[in-house]
Amino acid sequence: MEYEEPLFFHVIQYAAGADRDVVNMVSGNPDWEPPAALREGLRTYADADPADFQYPPSEGLAALREEIAARRGVESSRVIVTNGAGEANYLALARALERDAGEEVVLTDPVYPYYPGKVSMLGGDARMVPVAPDGSLDLERTLAAITDDTAAVVLNTPNNPTGAVYPPDVVEAVAERCAAHDALLIADEVYDHFVLDAPFESALSIDAGDVVVTNSYSKSMAITGFRVGYGIFPESLVDAAKTRHMLVNVTASRPPQAAVLHALRETGPDYYEAARDRLRDRVDAFTAALDDAGAEYTRPEGAFYVLARFEGFPGTMENAKRLIDEAGVAGMPGDAFGSARADWLRFALVTPRVEEAAARLAAFFD
Repeated sequence: MEYEEPLFFHVIQYAAGADRDVVNMVSGNPDWEPPAALREGLRTYADADPADFQYPPSEGLAALREEIAARRGVESSRVIVTNGAGEANYLALARALERDAGEEVVLTDPVYPYYPGKVSMLGGDARMVPVAPDGSLDLERTLAAITDDTAAVVLNTPNNPTGAVYPPDVVEAVAERCAAHDALLIADEVYDHFVLDAPFESALSIDAGDVVVTNSYSKSMAITGFRVGYGIFPESLVDAAKTRHMLVNVTASRPPQAAVLHALRETGPDYYEAARDRLRDRVDAFTAALDDAGAEYTRPEGAFYVLARFEGFPGTMENAKRLIDEAGVAGMPGDAFGSARADWLRFALVTPRVEEAAARLAAFFD
C-alpha cells in the first residue's frame, strides 16, 4: 500500500509461471473487442500528413478536449487529456497536496492500491476509512474523517474492488464536507459505463466546493494499452495541473487520441450496452458458483469485480498462490487493497472463462 511495486505484478508473474492451466482473474483488462470505429481511426491516422506525427498540444488534441467537454457539460479549458486515469489521479492528488491545505488524503478501505501509493509518493498521509459491510460508502465515518488536515478525499465510483456505486446524495454530502474544510474531492469515474442496473450520475452534477473528475477510455473502449484518460479540473486549479502534466509527460500520445476521438463520434450506445449485458451474465454465473462453494461475496452494482470470502480460507498471498496451484484460478489477495477486507479475495470478471473459473472454485471448496 506504500510507494512500492504493486502486488498485482507479483500475482500475475506467479500465475504465468504455474505448471498448470490458470484462469487469470487478476487484472481489469477487458477481453472484448474495442469499437470498430477505433480501428478505423487508427487506419486513417496511419495515412496522415507528417505534421500529424509531431507533438500534439500538451493538454490534448483540441478536438478531443472539445468532444469530452461537450459530453460532460463543461468548458474545454477545464479538460486535460492524460496518460490514462492514473495520471489524471496523480495530477489531482499533487494539486491537492501542494496547496498547503492539509497533509491527509481520505481513502476508502478496501481501496485500489495505486491511490495510497501515489499519496505516499507525493509525501502525503493516507487515512483509510472502512466501507460498510455491503461495500457501500460508510458516510458517517467518511464525513468524520474529513478535517482541517484533509487535503483531498478520493471516491472511486463504481468502485474497484467492491463493485459499489455511490448515490449522488452521498457524493454530494462528501463534497460539502470537503468544501467546509478546504479539501479537494477527487471522483474517479473510470467505470462509469459499467453501472449494471441504473444510469450513472457523475460528480460533475454537484455544485459544492472543488471537485476533480477523472476518467479514461481504457475500460469503456477495452483499450487499456492506449493510455487515453482525462481530468476535469476546476478553473482555479487547472493551470497548475497542466504545468505538472507538461513537466512530467510533455503530452499524451497523439495516435491513440485521434483514434479515440473518431470512436467517440462514431460509436453508438449499443456497443456499451453489449458490454454491460456480457458482464451481467458473468456476474450471474460467477456468483452462482460462489453460492455453491458456500462463499460470502459482494455482488457488484458496477465495474467488473467480485470480492469473495471462503470459510477457513483467508485471502492471503499464500492462499492466492494456492488457488493458482491447486484450483487453476488466479485472483488478488484481499490485503492488497487494505485491511478491511484482508480475509477476502478479489476476482476480475474480464475473461471469457468466467464459468470455467467458477466451476473450478466450486469444486475446490466442495
